[in-house]
Amino acid sequence: MKTLICGSMAYDTIMVFKDHFKKHILPEQIHILNVAFLVPEMRREYGGCAGNIAYNLQLLGGHPLIMATVGDDFAPYTQRLENLGLAQTHIRHVPGNFTGQAFITTDLDDNQITAFHPGAMSMSHLNHVNDAREVTLGIVSPDGRDGMINHAREFAEAGIPFVFDPGQGMPMFSGNELLDFIEQANYVTVNDYEAKMLQDKTGKTLADIAQRVTALIVTLGADGSLIYADGKQIAIPTPKPKAVVDPTGCGDAYRAGLLHGIQQGWDWETTGRLASLMGSLKIASRGGQNHKYTRAELAELYKQHFGSRIKL
Repeated sequence: MKTLICGSMAYDTIMVFKDHFKKHILPEQIHILNVAFLVPEMRREYGGCAGNIAYNLQLLGGHPLIMATVGDDFAPYTQRLENLGLAQTHIRHVPGNFTGQAFITTDLDDNQITAFHPGAMSMSHLNHVNDAREVTLGIVSPDGRDGMINHAREFAEAGIPFVFDPGQGMPMFSGNELLDFIEQANYVTVNDYEAKMLQDKTGKTLADIAQRVTALIVTLGADGSLIYADGKQIAIPTPKPKAVVDPTGCGDAYRAGLLHGIQQGWDWETTGRLASLMGSLKIASRGGQNHKYTRAELAELYKQHFGSRIKL
């Protein structure tokens, strides 16, 4: 059972400013802002929603297919995917473009200033869902605007159930466009901030939205998540992480667990707990794709945290 993951592939360049932004940004001078931050610490991570979700889904024993558009600088990522054994059949190279790039500067208070260059991601509409074969589940994650619209429609037309995961792409869409996504999707997943934005833009409550899909999933960070399904609200706890190192990619790890549980036909309590475990494990390592676990280790960790067994 293959899962088609439509979303971004990106490089994350993360820089650490060993001071506090507030000491260097003067509110009364914000209209003539011109500041520079010395960042002696810098690292580059492999990221993007599609890349992160696929990485985590493969850890769980799933069969992810990535559908994305990338640029001329993708060669190092290509080699990484080859080493991981992740298929690149539906990753399209768009000449003359960069791969999506996030440049993140973090200060000692964990405040962040981020610049994102979409690059080839803006051409994601060049890919089509029906180009992939043997797909039984999909996800539409943050990507180029036209690509997200087209891929949602194509999943619906093909009768392939899919998760709508608007994420940071939500501001690109009007309320009516978001309602169109919801009407086509089988599942919707957002974090608590995005849930508020979704309600504001559509004029619908979470209860209203939940009635239109098989399940609405709202993640709440350290407070766990809520799954609205079968006329109920199912509270999912978050296992305490062994360390809080980097939240980058935690939502993507959660979504991989969600996709795996749906593919396996598990109940929502089991699916949500696996998803929550994946997010908790990711936060203990830097970047979105540096945590490593075998399926046996993941199954044992699930038993330790929740007291029941799952087969991975």
